[in-house]
Amino acid sequence: MNFIFISPNFPANYWEFCAGLKANGVNVLGIADAPYDALSYELKESLTEYYRVESLENYEQVYRAVAFFAHKYGFIDWIESNNEYWLRQDARLRRQFGVTTGIQGDHINDIMEKSSQKRLYEQAGIPTARQLALVAGKEAAWDFVKRIGYPVIVKPDRGVGAAHTFKVSNDDELRDFLDNDPNYQDYVMEQFISGNIRSYDAIINSKGEPIFESMAMFPPSIMDIVNNNDELTYCIAKEVPEALRELGRKTVKAFGITRRFVHMEFFCLTRDHAELGKEGDFVALEVNVRPAGADTPDMMNYAHSTDVYKIWADMVAFDESRTPLGDKFFCAYASRRDMYQYVTSMDEIYRRYGQRIMMHTRMPDVLASAMGNEQIVARLNTLEEVEDFTNLVKTRK
Repeated sequence: MNFIFISPNFPANYWEFCAGLKANGVNVLGIADAPYDALSYELKESLTEYYRVESLENYEQVYRAVAFFAHKYGFIDWIESNNEYWLRQDARLRRQFGVTTGIQGDHINDIMEKSSQKRLYEQAGIPTARQLALVAGKEAAWDFVKRIGYPVIVKPDRGVGAAHTFKVSNDDELRDFLDNDPNYQDYVMEQFISGNIRSYDAIINSKGEPIFESMAMFPPSIMDIVNNNDELTYCIAKEVPEALRELGRKTVKAFGITRRFVHMEFFCLTRDHAELGKEGDFVALEVNVRPAGADTPDMMNYAHSTDVYKIWADMVAFDESRTPLGDKFFCAYASRRDMYQYVTSMDEIYRRYGQRIMMHTRMPDVLASAMGNEQIVARLNTLEEVEDFTNLVKTRK
């Protein structure tokens, strides 16, 4: 099997996908714009061959790289980046080289546009907040807030994470946005939901069935963390609640997703909602057809005593998982920002948690606004331990 991996060097942990593929006997052919000498040793060892382009943004250069590999190795079975930024380019390359194992171009808008996602949720009967695509214009925006009231959430129709996402709480703020942002029609406006964010993370086979499932528990608003420079804390749970498992699987079917790692976000309602359900019910937020960001896949490994990179590679090579799960834990993430000073030193945190600390690293600058500058990850047994750990890390002087 010939697998072309686009940008296997970023994020840095993606070499582990390549290592899993190699372990399964797959030819892993890398394309990126980094010098070969800049690649990690682990990535070099996982690749059959590497082709450097001047820029991954230059489609013709990437096309020629794929054509070179096809000429040298024969039919290309997979073209994949596992990266939302390259979804359209991946799909275009698949179409031009006859690769059928990934998302095709006619399905991209359903995945990448929040307005299209909303339509699919509604068609499948999956509860979700009301939304207006602001391409409808200013008058429609004012009518929308008159119907549902403030606050509302405004975010890009095509966007990743919480970037450029904010809350509008009154007429003055809405007027300021509509009158002063020349690109307001590229946004959607959504009903505000009182809830905690839970993710359904899964690896899906060719039949649209999960071969691995996990849940992450996030704070109520990643948007506030980004906008207020707060510390991010979240954790991987020991188990996936059955209600979320059912809704996640239903969403996978509704979106026609196969052969992918997915990261789907839902609200867990913190109070009854007349339209959407009771406290504790799940409401759809958005779909991402990629692994969860940063080192979250590693946290899944710690929580489930497994190797999700290898499970994904098993899906590619065998359409099933051949990698076992082990003991279950909570895996907690807590961050710090360089702009603040903290009550507890890292020496004291290590003294208290010792070998339960699984990771302690700096975050790349491109991820720091959402994730913090410094991350500390621990494997714990209870939610009470998670709360104690995250409070210890993030409490400022």
